Amino acid sequence: MRALILCLSLLLALPALAVQPDEVLSDPALEARAREISKTLRCPVCQGETIDESNAAISRDLRLYLRERLVAGDSDSEAVQAIADRFGEYVLFEPPARGANWLLYLAGPVMALLALLVGWRFIRSRGLAEEGPAKLSDEEKARLERILRD
Repeated sequence: MRALILCLSLLLALPALAVQPDEVLSDPALEARAREISKTLRCPVCQGETIDESNAAISRDLRLYLRERLVAGDSDSEAVQAIADRFGEYVLFEPPARGANWLLYLAGPVMALLALLVGWRFIRSRGLAEEGPAKLSDEEKARLERILRD
């Protein structure tokens, strides 16, 4: 049981082990800013992890570059912009809504509206089909009788 608890606690602590002790800044305020910013940046290799969680070498380089920018006096937005300029907007978990990124922001709502429209049309067509065939007029009934007799 102790081994299971130890394994689970190690698994939960793995993301915290990504930032190496030699990366930590001596100023606690700057380090806190760096940790908050690094939670908004994507690892280019791991794709689904932040650079704060990732053990990839490129994430380490990004963390060190971010800390260099903060020590140099950059604001949070300036540091993020410097990283995006250097590595591309792909490293941003929330890219700005401009240019081609509008496609990303609009694709979800447009697809949801299309799905609702298709669903509404499907349900509506099913309702019409369940009503059954239209009643025959007297003229159609007489013609059908003639066809069946011949």
